[in-house]
Amino acid sequence: MWIEQEQLAIEMIQHIDVNGESVSTDTNIPEEELIKIYHGMVKARVFDVRAMKLQRQGRIGTYAPLQGQEAAQIGSAFATGEKDWIYPSYREIGVSLMKGMPMEKLFLYTMGHLEGLAQKKANVFPVQIIIGAQYLHAVGGAWASQYKGEDSVSVAYIGDGGTSEGDFHEALNFAGVYKLPIIFIVQNNQWAISVPFEKQTASKTIAQKALAYGITGIRVDGNDAVAMYTTMKQAIEKAKAGKPVLIEAVTFRQGPHTTADDPTKYRLPDEENQWSKKDPLLRMKKYITNLGIWNEKKDQELFEEMENLVTQAFEKAQSTNPSQIKDVFNNIFEEKTKQLEEQQKQAEGANRP
Repeated sequence: MWIEQEQLAIEMIQHIDVNGESVSTDTNIPEEELIKIYHGMVKARVFDVRAMKLQRQGRIGTYAPLQGQEAAQIGSAFATGEKDWIYPSYREIGVSLMKGMPMEKLFLYTMGHLEGLAQKKANVFPVQIIIGAQYLHAVGGAWASQYKGEDSVSVAYIGDGGTSEGDFHEALNFAGVYKLPIIFIVQNNQWAISVPFEKQTASKTIAQKALAYGITGIRVDGNDAVAMYTTMKQAIEKAKAGKPVLIEAVTFRQGPHTTADDPTKYRLPDEENQWSKKDPLLRMKKYITNLGIWNEKKDQELFEEMENLVTQAFEKAQSTNPSQIKDVFNNIFEEKTKQLEEQQKQAEGANRP
């Protein structure tokens, strides 16, 4: 019997519509948690807007904005536990902040400072620039956790364009065969840099790709923070039970791919206007306001608080001494090898006047 795409009927999970109204009876999240999710989304948005301005002023380097993807990132990250591991690409600023990454570290990274990736306060691996490579790293981490009998899951993030990389398919195949405690999150933001979704895959959805590797797949409204949170909680239970999960979060990148990109060259204003009506921050604000647990005064105070936090973080990063040649040899091994020590001495000697 021939297998055709038309046989697949994949629905998209949604709990909150664009007006902030609940469209599901499966939602049962404490009010304080809803507010924490919104706090995380606002922090990510404020950081992102400021970072874009700083880059245009020449005060930080190339930056990959996340605006429009706050729900996909914060909703999923908020569901994870302290022992769980995050494997990000270059756009997961919101995830990193939610997992406890110091904000000044993120600024240092954009400044090319080695300390930007050196941190021990959060279970977040260093930013991966090579498209899709973090999926293989996450599989390795999940396999190690499984072998050691740890109560944790590995969570890897990627964009829709990354699913065209071989690493994506190898990772899913390995996870399926070994039944690893891992969750793959694909933020389908509609554009792989300047390539639209339908030009980089012939699949109707990304979620259906899970079937080829014997793992569980699901499609979620990535602009719905509540749907992302509840789905992620379920995914963690499955992953810990030896059932890897692929989550397709359908969202939209509101800004450029990076600050080196110009989306006006390939995207029409009508598309951007349609997606702006689905803005995840606005949707979540309407939802908690409709519940009677939020108002404009609280919202203004929160934005002012986050603006101050971002300012303090940038000032701290700016006052940090530049990286030195000796710093290159730190944070590689827990204890430096003899060879590494010799290389450091040679480098420092060559660098002396």
